[in-house]
Amino acid sequence: MRTVPAETITEAVEAMCIKVCHELSDDMKACLYDAYEKETSDTGKKILGQLKENLGIASKEMIPICQDTGMAVIFLKVGQEVCFTGGDITDAVNEGVRRGYTKGYLRKSVVSDPIQRVNTGDNTPAVIHYEIVPGDKVMITLAPKGFGSENMSRLFMLKPSDGIEGVKNAIIAAAKDAGPNACPPMVIGVGIGGTFEKCALMAKEALTREAGVHSDIGYVRELEEEMLTKINELGIGPAGLGGKITALAVNINTYPTHIAGLPVAVNICCHVNRHITREI
Repeated sequence: MRTVPAETITEAVEAMCIKVCHELSDDMKACLYDAYEKETSDTGKKILGQLKENLGIASKEMIPICQDTGMAVIFLKVGQEVCFTGGDITDAVNEGVRRGYTKGYLRKSVVSDPIQRVNTGDNTPAVIHYEIVPGDKVMITLAPKGFGSENMSRLFMLKPSDGIEGVKNAIIAAAKDAGPNACPPMVIGVGIGGTFEKCALMAKEALTREAGVHSDIGYVRELEEEMLTKINELGIGPAGLGGKITALAVNINTYPTHIAGLPVAVNICCHVNRHITREI
């Protein structure tokens, strides 16, 4: 059994919050630069050029990439041979978010109640998804999620008879309806299967997969590639002002489901698609 102090988790989350909100991940940076080269619309190319310039300024001046520094979503994979000491792990994660958003001068966007709308003042609590896995390591993935794109996400409870064509139509409909509101070019995470909540969770986690890395399942890989092509044929373009590049990546996760259902969730993210992972 390996012991991990709760403070170690706090310190890691604090540093991750600051880094991910100021520096775009290498995979997303590569996608954005590639999009700039491929964009044929003058307006679209100009917008992508401005996004590239913004990245440089944010990194150099330690200014957030986007003013919406999101709600902290954390996937915590805990090895079954790990024992946390010195405090509650949920409290430790939230303390890391609190420190990170305070010390990093990041926007605090979380309200304590969905109806009463009083800001918590420190961007806590985070949304934490726990998973017990083999081994003695702790894998932390942080994905701050802005709500311009989050609000455009969709969940469809399809019938099995809708089949893969129904899935394709759902993904395209979600991207088309999002239009300029999701701050394109977008990254689109899709969850297919499971239950109502499972497919939504898969769609969220799909956004944290490295852009350009496809599913190991043959038909899913083909679906990712086809959906990216078709979404980019919608002509929405950067900032919704027209162009060739509407999406940078489509990542799809699947899971077994019930004989009577075909749940599909589409979680949309803007071009920054912030995500960072650390192993402890």
